[in-house]
Amino acid sequence: MGRILFVFGTRPEAIKLCPLVRRLRAQPDRFQVSVCVTAQHRDMLDPILQAFGVRPDFDLDLMQPGQTLCGLTARILARIETILDSAKPRLVVVQGDTSTTFAAALGAFYQGVEVAHIEAGLRTGDMRQPFPEEMNRVLTSRIAAFHFAPTAAARAALLREGVAPRKIFVTGNTGIDALLWVRGALDRGELAAPPPPWLDPARKLVLLTCHRRENFGPGFGRAMRAIARLAARPDVQVVYPVHRNPNVSGPAHQQLSGRPNIVLIDPLPYVAFVDLMRRCRLIITDSGGIQEEAPSLGKPVLVLREATERPEAIEAGTARLVGTGEEKIVAEAARLLDDESEYIRMTRIHNPYGDGCACDRIAETLQSSL
Repeated sequence: MGRILFVFGTRPEAIKLCPLVRRLRAQPDRFQVSVCVTAQHRDMLDPILQAFGVRPDFDLDLMQPGQTLCGLTARILARIETILDSAKPRLVVVQGDTSTTFAAALGAFYQGVEVAHIEAGLRTGDMRQPFPEEMNRVLTSRIAAFHFAPTAAARAALLREGVAPRKIFVTGNTGIDALLWVRGALDRGELAAPPPPWLDPARKLVLLTCHRRENFGPGFGRAMRAIARLAARPDVQVVYPVHRNPNVSGPAHQQLSGRPNIVLIDPLPYVAFVDLMRRCRLIITDSGGIQEEAPSLGKPVLVLREATERPEAIEAGTARLVGTGEEKIVAEAARLLDDESEYIRMTRIHNPYGDGCACDRIAETLQSSL
């Protein structure tokens, strides 16, 4: 039996790992699965665990107000040693590019435990974009024994860095598994997400998320000015679930609060957010996960970044890089609001990130390997 420890700490990690936890726990004769959460994002993590019915075996509860990258990484690394001694896993599974991902992988390496990296091989080639996520991914790749790449392009990036081909497995993205599971449950009425009271069905809904560290400061200000201009259109409603980081929430409320056709809300539970994605006309975001999810719902994405580690969406045409330039954001959004043929073209492109079977492929590989 393969003894496996999952370690994660943020909402995106939980969304992409909980379906795999459920898949492996469905085979208790083959896998003994434990879950450790660092709670790097406490209040945004717990609703995901509840939605997927995943109860952690270990909860480090490490989040602190105003935490720094150095402090957080040090606390994770110090605490993970005890968890590894207790769980005695044969394999540690981490996902993506967070401080939890890197610190847990490093701790496992120090203890002589193999690491499986879910969503391996994403690269921009610029260690400062996204920061610190690009470096976290690169360092985790140097440690991992199993590289579960979502796409052929991610596999190619790993090969260029010298990762042995036998260690790389192209699986699709587990985030698509999560999204399709929730969408199906919503369609069947097994999950409920009633229309929010502020929703105006007479207007075109633009969903906004913006929270990445590299956009703090002037870039964020330019993006918010562009959003204010878009919301001045009488046919548009902008909805912005505002991240609780004070570097985001303060400037967002300062620039957008009280403006007509703009609704600022607290971060949404995952099920409600998926439902909002289903309802919107287009999405403007700096999120990596949304770049992957939106094509499965037929939603065009404008990416508020200068570079992305997910180039497949750009190449396929489901997303466009617009950076944080005010004029470009306004122009590209207006194009998708007004040009019906261009809008339809972007909504009908196949999602390059997967078919909803990534967890099955990962489980099959682990079963044969462990």
